Amino acid sequence: MTQPTDTFQLGPLALPHRLVMAPLTRNRAAADGTPTPLMAEYYAQRASAGLIIGEASTPNATGQTYPNITAIHRPEHVAGWRRVTDAVRAAGGRMFLQLQHGGRVGHPATSGHTPVAPSPVPLPETVFTPGGHRPSVVPREMTVADVRATAADFAAAARNALDAGFEGVEVHSANGHLLHQFLAANVNHRTDAYGGPAARRIRFVVEVVEAVADAVGPERVGLRISPGNTVNGIQEGETDILYPALVAALRGHGLAYLHLVHADPDAPLYRRIRADWPGTLIANPVLGELTTEAVDRGTRRLLASGAELVALGRPFLANPDLVARLRLGAPLNQPRDRYLMYVGGATGYTDYPTLDGHPSSDSIVALDGPRVA
Repeated sequence: MTQPTDTFQLGPLALPHRLVMAPLTRNRAAADGTPTPLMAEYYAQRASAGLIIGEASTPNATGQTYPNITAIHRPEHVAGWRRVTDAVRAAGGRMFLQLQHGGRVGHPATSGHTPVAPSPVPLPETVFTPGGHRPSVVPREMTVADVRATAADFAAAARNALDAGFEGVEVHSANGHLLHQFLAANVNHRTDAYGGPAARRIRFVVEVVEAVADAVGPERVGLRISPGNTVNGIQEGETDILYPALVAALRGHGLAYLHLVHADPDAPLYRRIRADWPGTLIANPVLGELTTEAVDRGTRRLLASGAELVALGRPFLANPDLVARLRLGAPLNQPRDRYLMYVGGATGYTDYPTLDGHPSSDSIVALDGPRVA
């Protein structure tokens, strides 16, 4: 269905094609954030992706969002992730790891810590905890010392990720988590150098990216953004000013990529970002339906609009052999929403069937022939 394409060079990493598996939080880690053997099986099943971006992992204990999400700030986290990357590499794949601090999206019942945020503005909704949904708590406003320590934690987490066998890391500044909270006028009420006009609200994101790039090399660092995204109670304000300013501040850093969530090729801001960003752009399409035709159409639109790589989430979640299905024009499995998060176990995780009827990666890894766009 989708046309073959050449490999793509992402910094030092050669990708076999242009389809990327987007980071997807699935809550299958141990309670302490250590990846499990089941997670190694899950990711190895999807090793035919051009690149897998591993799910959001916290750089410190305070940044934990929900129960059973992964972390990357302790030796046992590194060892657990090493089992995952070894399995993916053995299956022919390659991985980056997303680094995410939840900020105000968290709860003491989960992390043991009061959440932090740019300002003491609580999440306007409940938070899932080990005891179920609970009202959010007022986060503690971060001091300048907290801001600097958190940037250092991101850098240490990036070094841990490379020790765990990842090819690089993605800094998460999207979807209403901590870095996005600094960008958002309704959460960031600061009057110091990290708040106020857009030029100051981008400062923390820039400092985190710079710290991570200094730690592991800019060619191994990506940044994820979601302009205009209102998830987790975010209201950015000045979106059309904010993101061109962020792109301008980072365009000379030599990063591996910029990852744009819910990308609309017809939107003026998308076209502005594409024109201003000098490096690789990963774009994530908005898919109204999950069919082979819709995925093919969305992928083609983004590649035609100038994106070099296309990130897909739910299609990879439900189709471990997505690459083969798109190549052949085969129907797609549909996600079983009941088992997406908070439930644990193999059901709805590692038991999605491949074209040969078995929930394993053997059939897709063995396929010969051209890769897909």
